Amino acid sequence: MSLYSKRGVSAQKEEVHAATKNLDQGLFPNAFCKIYPDYLGGDDAFVNVMHADGAGTKSILAYLYWKETGDISVWKGIAQDAIVMNLDDLLCVGIYDNIVFNSTIDRNKHLIPGEVLSQIINGSQELFDTLKSVGVNIHYLGGETADVGDVVRTIAVNGTMTCRWPTNKIISNDKIQAGDVIVGFASYGKATYETAYNSGIGSNGLNSARHDALSKYYAENFKESYDNNLPDEVVYIGKNKLTTDYGLPNADGQQFGTIGELLLSPTRTYAPVLKQLLENNFDKIHGLIHCSGGGQTKCMKYLPGNFKVIKDNLFEVPPVFQVIKDNSGSSLREMYEVFNMGCRLEIYCNAADAQLMIDAAESFGIAARVIGRVEASDKKELLIKAGGEDIVY
Repeated sequence: MSLYSKRGVSAQKEEVHAATKNLDQGLFPNAFCKIYPDYLGGDDAFVNVMHADGAGTKSILAYLYWKETGDISVWKGIAQDAIVMNLDDLLCVGIYDNIVFNSTIDRNKHLIPGEVLSQIINGSQELFDTLKSVGVNIHYLGGETADVGDVVRTIAVNGTMTCRWPTNKIISNDKIQAGDVIVGFASYGKATYETAYNSGIGSNGLNSARHDALSKYYAENFKESYDNNLPDEVVYIGKNKLTTDYGLPNADGQQFGTIGELLLSPTRTYAPVLKQLLENNFDKIHGLIHCSGGGQTKCMKYLPGNFKVIKDNLFEVPPVFQVIKDNSGSSLREMYEVFNMGCRLEIYCNAADAQLMIDAAESFGIAARVIGRVEASDKKELLIKAGGEDIVY
């Protein structure tokens, strides 16, 4: 059993999928988000999408970092995580504008004061203002903030996004076909619309990242930060404190000062570049995959038939994932099905259109490349070539 499973977490969410298998799968079952008829307007030319997601256990890392350093601004990054994990899922069905957002925050009031809520709420509005400046309009309509200390140990930061969108402008993934190439967009680096270098961690796999990279100090001093029923051998098994100075060099020579800065780097949104591509080259995009929960195996869930996906030219693994692997001893197989490993967005398209996608990303300072291809097969299969291994899922 993997460390991920021993901690009570599933990278593939098998039980969730089993519980929801009998529900309506919507108009486009292979699309990245569930899409329904236009219940809001009753017009066949439009569809409705309502999506829910959040920052996950990254909020626990923010809590620990805030308690240890006193830097309350870290909570603004958690606001961005909760928003982007919704927004970038919507981007993958072609939606990039005129979106409604509602936040849902559950907190333990004894541990999370009003000042933290202010950072999250104001941080949300700051991100919406930034996105509006590049033509992505998200309307912040408030939400629910509940004091539920009997339910949550610290805080859970989530949200929902709703949109009414033209039916003929939906990316359903049904156009993915044998012969397509996969253009990958890097999760790390510094995009033109970002204020700091991004480690690439995103908001998935943070349960593992936290326990794998951080030391028993946190188990001993912050018992509210983990499930106290977990066996000791899977709780905070790493060597580091959040303030451990790594000084890891990145591609452009910049450095992260601490392990906390690596793990808490806010999730990048691809909204500015995808807005440009969806407006100008919609018909050339066969499919879009956000490599979130499930990491590099996420694509398997959204293929429109039996195909073999081969990823044999992925990006060099960013330092944050190497730190996690070195501390945990996890296999490459587990790492690639839990983390994005440096590539968090995939565009499926004709080989002739790949350079157009790459150029669009690079114009925003985002590294991009053809990372793989789609081949005909009698079953759904994924082959990842990395670290000298052939990993088959």
